[in-house]
Amino acid sequence: MEKFTLHTGVAAPMDRANVDTDAIIPKQFLKSIRRTGFGPYLFDAWRYLDEGQPEMDCTNRPRNPDFILNQPRYRDASVLVARKNFGCGSSREHAPWALLEGGFRVVIAPSYGDIFFNNSFKSGLLPIVLAEAEVDRLLHDIQAFPGFRLTIDLERQLVIWPDQSKSLPFEVDAFRKYCLMNGLDDIGLTMRHADKIRDFEQARRLSQPWLFPLELN
Repeated sequence: MEKFTLHTGVAAPMDRANVDTDAIIPKQFLKSIRRTGFGPYLFDAWRYLDEGQPEMDCTNRPRNPDFILNQPRYRDASVLVARKNFGCGSSREHAPWALLEGGFRVVIAPSYGDIFFNNSFKSGLLPIVLAEAEVDRLLHDIQAFPGFRLTIDLERQLVIWPDQSKSLPFEVDAFRKYCLMNGLDDIGLTMRHADKIRDFEQARRLSQPWLFPLELN
């Protein structure tokens, strides 16, 4: 998992509440359990005018001109600012995977679906909770100023305006912060103890060989 310490990027507004995981990555793309290949299908039903299918080449698909992320000013956005209950709906790790592959490192919203919130941290996507009034201010400034870029300082837990004239503090669980800053997902956390795991397995083979009958032949 890529480390997250300090990130600066163009912010994009998603001025709607209750964006569910099926909108983020529609159900037909969930056949794959790989973490890659989902970026082109992020917000597929909103982004394109035709129906997307797995393995489809999206290069020449007709795009919806009314979808906010299709606007040229937001095509390179890496910070998404949304309304309450972002990522609600069914459980799918594919939602944060698609957002990451779509170029986003941060989502800012007043609240999230619980499972999406947890999956995001485990995937390297930072979900920040801010008050609705603060999200209102962000959405206003993003739309008022083309190229509006936010800096997210995870160590100091601040969302910083482009000219550094304003910053907003945010809360984050200390353990999740540690994992993000060190690029540790669940597998990475386990592998920190690889030597101890190998020592344990070796000792168990010696003390309880009957548990490993295939190795006795």
